[in-house]
Amino acid sequence: MSEVYSKAETLALRRKHIGPSCKVFFAKDPLKIVRAQGQYMFDENGEKYLDCINNVAHVGHSHPDVIKAAVKQMELLNTNSRFLHDNLVQYAKRLTDTMPEKLCVCYFVNSGSEANDLALRLARHFSGHQDVITLDNAYHGHVTSLIDISPYKFNQLGKESKKEFVHVAPSPDTYRGKYREDHLDPAGAYAGEVKKIIEETQKNGRKIAAFIAESMQSCGGQVIPPAGYFQQVAEYVHEAGGVFIADEVQVGFGRVGKHFWAFQLQGEDFVPDIVTMGKPIGNGHPMSCVVTTREIAEVFGASGLEYFNTFGGNPVSCAIGLAVLDVIEKEDLQGNATRVGNYLIELLNEQKRKHPLVGDIRGVGLFVGVDLVKDEQKRTPATAEALHLVYKLKERHILLSADGPHRNILKFKPPMSFTREDAKFVVDQIDALLTEMEEATGNKISTNMQCKRKTNEENLQSDCLGESINHVNGNACRQENGFYADNHVVPCKRIRT
Repeated sequence: MSEVYSKAETLALRRKHIGPSCKVFFAKDPLKIVRAQGQYMFDENGEKYLDCINNVAHVGHSHPDVIKAAVKQMELLNTNSRFLHDNLVQYAKRLTDTMPEKLCVCYFVNSGSEANDLALRLARHFSGHQDVITLDNAYHGHVTSLIDISPYKFNQLGKESKKEFVHVAPSPDTYRGKYREDHLDPAGAYAGEVKKIIEETQKNGRKIAAFIAESMQSCGGQVIPPAGYFQQVAEYVHEAGGVFIADEVQVGFGRVGKHFWAFQLQGEDFVPDIVTMGKPIGNGHPMSCVVTTREIAEVFGASGLEYFNTFGGNPVSCAIGLAVLDVIEKEDLQGNATRVGNYLIELLNEQKRKHPLVGDIRGVGLFVGVDLVKDEQKRTPATAEALHLVYKLKERHILLSADGPHRNILKFKPPMSFTREDAKFVVDQIDALLTEMEEATGNKISTNMQCKRKTNEENLQSDCLGESINHVNGNACRQENGFYADNHVVPCKRIRT
């Protein structure tokens, strides 16, 4: 591949012209990627990296069918949706055919953030209320309205940054949360927390417009809500006059394998009022959508305020969206997600039995989290160990990320073309690295792996937790143990993937 600039020149120009808050992966030695194919990415030297984190290139990087559909339509026409065009209505029909019957009206936009912002507008117009219930550690987008309802973001700015109209419910995490796997009814208990918030809010004279949640929390730590949780929450929210928004931006389009949408894991008796989507919808092309009920759409339309989006639903975007749906079906990518995902979880559970650092394996299809712990009983987050693994895997040409409130969760959300061989390769490398770490510490978890430990053992956390209140300036934590002979500097700023 011919390059306009060398890697050093590209980095220098980025530092000069790109905002400093726009972070890169692997800040000490960032990758310069010049092309990608399937589940692989290639740097300027032709080195191949296995991509385990890219839930944007859903059907695989540079898929020929998607490219062909885009080029074919671009040669004919691209314009806004105020003109009639078959691609728009054809795609809307195909998309809503994958959903429960009452979810039948589409609004096309250009990003997950736009979709969630519009979902809030729909909910507030329909309910006539303002307040929003969100989950702890949630992230829903980068625009102001969504930072306001994303604890993953606003918590780093201090308690005073939470707006009065925002209410935070506990994440329904049965491994680390308030109600765990030994609770008789964790779904009911977590839903009860939402009910308490609604009651307290109403006592204070406020009214709930919406409850919003990712169908499975990604940035929050690959959290899969217990079955029945959403049904009970929806009941409480509806009684309060609000609506239920399911954010499928990271987890939709067959990633869970057994269903096309992750909210369907809760059961056939649960149907959200609004569903948002983005990322995989266009396989990297900027496209997203809000799908809602006829009733909500008509109330929004009756407001007298016309909704128009210049690029949303344009012919090229819809041609690409149709091609993505075709590939998912033609290549049985839902089936692949189930088969390969089950195999990956099986391999990772073997590592859990073998390595004390592996505290929990959770996931469905090709959405899997590995919760690393320093103490199996206390479930103390192994933050620095997770970051160490991520950097070492990069050296072995595997791209993986760590996230969650403690940044100790290894996140698997690869392109849907991921194979059993890919899964085996990654897990074998993780096994080897965990073995090295255990041998270096005499089969004990090193207490030197953390950056400036807090002294209270019950609240033990690394001060290099991503985007914590103490690190909004992004100071790096330098690791000072035998695992870091190459002097990795692990940035404390967390990059959402």
